[in-house]
Amino acid sequence: MNTALESARQSGTSHEAANIQVRHRLTQASLYQIGDINAGQAAAVFASARSGLGALSHYPLSARLQELRKVRDLIFAEREAIVDQLVAETGKCRTDALVSEIMGVMDYCDWLLRKAPSILSDQKVATPLALLGKKSRIYHEALGIVLIISPWNYPFHIGVTSIFAALAAGNSVIYKPSELTPLHGLLERLFAVSPLLRSALQVVYGAGETAQQLIAQRPAKIFFTGSARTGKRLLAQAAPLLIPVELELGGKDAMLVFDDVNLARTVAGCLWGAMTNAGQSCTSVERVFVQRTIYDAFVRMLKSEAEKLVVNAGDAGDADIGAITADFQWEIIQQHIQDAVAKGARLVCGGESLGDTLFLMPTIVESVNDTMQIQTAETFGPVLTLTPFDTEEEAVQLANQGEFGLSASVWSKDLARADRVARLLEVGAVSINNVMLTEGNPNLPFGGARQSGFGRVKGAEGLLGMTRSKAVIIDKQSKKIEANWYPYTHAKYRLFGRFMAALFGKGIKRWFGFAVSGVALENEAQKPR
Repeated sequence: MNTALESARQSGTSHEAANIQVRHRLTQASLYQIGDINAGQAAAVFASARSGLGALSHYPLSARLQELRKVRDLIFAEREAIVDQLVAETGKCRTDALVSEIMGVMDYCDWLLRKAPSILSDQKVATPLALLGKKSRIYHEALGIVLIISPWNYPFHIGVTSIFAALAAGNSVIYKPSELTPLHGLLERLFAVSPLLRSALQVVYGAGETAQQLIAQRPAKIFFTGSARTGKRLLAQAAPLLIPVELELGGKDAMLVFDDVNLARTVAGCLWGAMTNAGQSCTSVERVFVQRTIYDAFVRMLKSEAEKLVVNAGDAGDADIGAITADFQWEIIQQHIQDAVAKGARLVCGGESLGDTLFLMPTIVESVNDTMQIQTAETFGPVLTLTPFDTEEEAVQLANQGEFGLSASVWSKDLARADRVARLLEVGAVSINNVMLTEGNPNLPFGGARQSGFGRVKGAEGLLGMTRSKAVIIDKQSKKIEANWYPYTHAKYRLFGRFMAALFGKGIKRWFGFAVSGVALENEAQKPR
C-alpha cells in the first residue's frame, strides 16, 4: 500500500470471525480470512453505529461534505494502489478497475459536493387558498442507521457511492461487502482520513449469515444490490420487521439496432457494452436485436472485432477483458453456452477459456430462442446473443420478453424513432446511440423495473432515498380560532357549503363569493359557544 494510504490507517473494531478464505483471483494465493458474525456481534455493530450517528447529527451538511472531500482526495491520490487491490480480488483488467470503479466514484462524489446542498435543503411548497396565511415546508432528514449490502462485481464503486450518499444525508452506515471481493481494510483506511465519517461507518465482513444478523437488528432502511434470488430472501426477512428495502437485482439488457446506423461505431459500442468488466455488469448488453437488412454485415464485423480483443489480467492497462470473478458464475456461463448449443444455437466465436484459466474468450451466439437459458436468464459474462428482426414493433416485442427490466439501448439515425422505441421499452433506463451510459451521469437516477428490482440510486431521487421527508406547516401565533375547529354549528355548515361552492366552482364571480364566505366563516368561528 502506498505511503499516503498507510498514513491514513486507523484502528477499528473488526467484525468477523475467520472461516472464509479470500484468495488472489489470478494466483490463487491466500490473501486473508473473514467470517460471519453472531447476534451479539451484530448488536455491538449497531451500538457503534448509534454512537456514530449521534456524533454526525451535530454537524451540518456543509461540514459533512467537507469531510467527504477529504476521502475523495485520498481516493484520487491512492488510485493505483486501489486498482492493485481490485485486480487482486476481482481479476479485472486494470482499465476496468480504474475507469469503472475509481473514476465513477470520483465523478459521483464531485456531483454530490455540488448538488447535495440544493437537493437536501428545506423545500418551500405552495399552500392552498383554503389555508391562506400559512407557510408549507418539506424537511429532508436522515433515516438513521442504514444497511448497505453491495455485490462482488463492482465492489468499490457501488459500495463507496452508496456510502457517500448515505453519509451526506446524515445517516450512520453499516456496510457489508460481498464475501467474494470484500476489499478487506480498504474502506476503513480511506475513511480514517475523516474521524467523523469513520465513526459513522461500520464495515462488517461476512456472508449470508452476517446479512441476516444485521437485518435482525432493524436498520432504518436496506440498500441491496445482487441477485434476484438473494433479494427475495432479504425481502422475506425484512417484510415482517417493516424495514423498507431498495433492490437492484440485475438484468438481461437488450440492444436494438436499426438499419440506418453507422455500422463500425455501433459494433464498437456493442462489443464494449457486452464485454466490459468481462460482462459482469448488471447493465451489460446480453441480447442484441439487429434489423435483418444489415444483420449479416453486422455479424461479420462484430466477429472480426471481437477476435481482436485482448483477454488478460495482471496487465499494465493494455488488456481489454479480465477474469470471471466468481467460480459459481463461471459455471453458470458455461452452463448457458452448453445449453444453447445443445438446443441448436451456433457459436459465431468464443466459448472457450484462455488455457486452464477463468478467462473466457469473447463469445457471440446466434440462432437462439427463448427455450435457452442464454436468452432468458442473466448470464453475467463476456457473452452476447444475436437475433434478427424486421419491424420496429417486432424489435420492441423481442426486447420486452423476459422477466428483467433494468436498462437497454436503441441505435438509429432517426432520433424520433429511437425516442419512440425508448418509451415503449419496459426498463428503468435507456441509452440512445450509446450503451451503459445512463449510469455514467450522476444526475440521472439508476434502477430497474419488473424483476430487476425497485427504488433508485444516484441523481436527486437516489439521494432523497437516503432521507425521510417531513411535512411542516407554519402558522402565526394569535388569538384566532380556525373555522374548522369546534364548535360545529348549523351556521358554520351553511357557510362551509358557500365557501366550497366558491372555492371549487367556475367563473369570475366565485372569487367574490370566496372572499365573502371566507370572512363570514372567520367571524362565525370567533363567536363563543
